[in-house]
Parts: sequence; structure tokens; C-alpha cells
Amino acid sequence: MLNVGLVGIGYMGRMHLRNYMRLTQEGYPVRVTAICDKDVKKFQGVFAEGDVKLPGTDIDFRPYQLYSDMEEMLDKERLDVIDLTLPTFLHAPLTVAALGKGVHVLCEKPMAQDAEEARTMVEAAKQSGAKLMIAQVLRFWPEYEYLKETVDSGRYGRVISASFFRGGTPTKHTYENWMLRSATSGGGLLDMHIHDIDMVYWLFGKPDAVSTLSIDVLDECSFDAMSTNYFYSDSKVVNSQVDRVMCGEFGFQMSYRVNFERGTLVYEKRELRDYPHNGKAFVPELSKDSGYYREIKYFLEAVRSGSPVERALPEHTLDSLLLAEAQRHSALQRGAVVTIA
Repeated sequence: MLNVGLVGIGYMGRMHLRNYMRLTQEGYPVRVTAICDKDVKKFQGVFAEGDVKLPGTDIDFRPYQLYSDMEEMLDKERLDVIDLTLPTFLHAPLTVAALGKGVHVLCEKPMAQDAEEARTMVEAAKQSGAKLMIAQVLRFWPEYEYLKETVDSGRYGRVISASFFRGGTPTKHTYENWMLRSATSGGGLLDMHIHDIDMVYWLFGKPDAVSTLSIDVLDECSFDAMSTNYFYSDSKVVNSQVDRVMCGEFGFQMSYRVNFERGTLVYEKRELRDYPHNGKAFVPELSKDSGYYREIKYFLEAVRSGSPVERALPEHTLDSLLLAEAQRHSALQRGAVVTIA
């Protein structure tokens, strides 16, 4: 039986908790035994200022040991795994602390605020012998897995062009408004754009160079809307965009369009359509499980079996963060072409 300590019970923490509960109900040998959050009001069901009722907040906390300090939780509980779903600026120090206790760590994206912090996480994992995986969930999202398989198998030939987008309205109801402050979240670059940066890297490897345009709306250097062009030696046209200040009832959307020599894949409005060059378009049959469920189960399986987390090695998510830093440098120079080492 794997004992899990969940650190952070905001929106993503609750998402992870629901999936652990499902795994336990299915008979998987895992259980969340302790939950930690600095904002102890959440343990009374208060997840927003003014006692605003939020979806998915009806949690019975009685089965769990509750803490406001992770170090205390690590000292008092016998834990196999720590799952960190916290603001970006806390990822590196708390990951290093947990790894130092020999506990395996699943840490939410982005890996850290910068590559220097991320390297301390990679080194801490090597020294401890414990496993570290960054929850770049798109690597486990069925529609993106299908895209990865299509690219890797070459069944439609080489990629001609690829475009990725994610956007939404400004996030509300985060502790001390951390999501909207660049110093605590990394802005749109690390909060949202990192998903598609990581996807571009996972699919195509490191580009030769990048060029990024951006605009700040919510904070200084918040990179709230960004568009990046990636330069590859085979001349395929690759672009990713993010806009986290969409208006009104836009909500949230993510999409991609990838065109190959002999087919096209389009994912939008939560539906993937496959367009063969010769043949009728179709909707592929994919797993109904969410990416969150699948990434958590994947990590737990790696812990149980002792196998490496090959789907999302920390060295590879570090590379994605380095790519994000190159895009930051380009954006600050109004789209200057930045070469990738």
C-alpha cells in the first residue's frame, strides 16, 4: 500500500484528490493519508474569499490527517509519495525537502520558476534515489498521446505545420491571488504556455531557435498573451499561442492543428478529428480516463515497480523550462530570434 501526502488543496489539489479516491475505490493499493495546506480555512470548506461556494469543494476531511506545515507532516507521517499542487515559487524548495526525506515526489507543472531551481530538483532526486516526476499532464492526455503516436510512427509522413493554443479568462479564487502575480506563478508563460512548450519539445525535440511576442495585462512581466514561432532544420512551421485574459464567458479552451504530408489532426472543443489524405474523416476511439488520472497512476506504477518515469523524466521537463526561458528572452526583446543551445 502506497501512502500519499497531498500538499495543497486548491483547485488542482482537489482534482488530484478525486483521482486518488477513484484509484482507491478501484482497489489500487494507494491511499491519501494526510493533506497539508497553509490556508487552514480550506479544511472548513472555505475555498474562496467571502465564503463563495465553489464546485468540487464538498470534501469530507475526516479520513485524513491535516497539517499546515509540510515538514511537520513529513516528520509525523509514514509517507511513500508527496504530491505537490502548490504555487510555482514553492515547487523547488518543497520538492527538495521531500526528496531529502527519501519520499517520492509528483510535482505540478511548471517544474520551477527558473532552470537554476529546476536543476536543484534534479540533483536532489539523484542524490536521494527517490523518484521525481513533473505533472506535465498533456503527455498523458489521450488526444495528445494520439498526436504523439502519429508523429512518432510516421503513418502520415513528416509534419508540415503545427499550431497549438490554450486560453481562458483570468483565474479567480486562488490563495492571496497567487495565480495572477508573476512573482508567485510565473505569469502566463509558466502558468499556461508551459503546457504547449512542453508539448512542442515532446513531439519535435529542441528547436534551433525561437521568436516570441507577448503583452502584459495583469502584472509586470506577466506575459498574459504570447505567440511563439519555433525554428526547425526541416523547415516545418510550428507555432504556439496562449491568452489567459479572454473576456466574458469564454471559460477555457485548448486546441491543436497538426498537418502532415498525408493527413491532418485537429483537436478543438474537446473533440479530436483525424483527416486522412485519402479517406473520410473520423473521430478516433480514445481512453475515457482523464489525463490527471492517467499521469497519477503512471507515477504510482513507476514507484511500485521501481521503473524510471520515462514519459516525463525530470531532465526532459528541465529542457522544456529552458525552452520557456529562451521564449522569455525573446519576448523581452520584442520577438528577437533566440538560438537554443
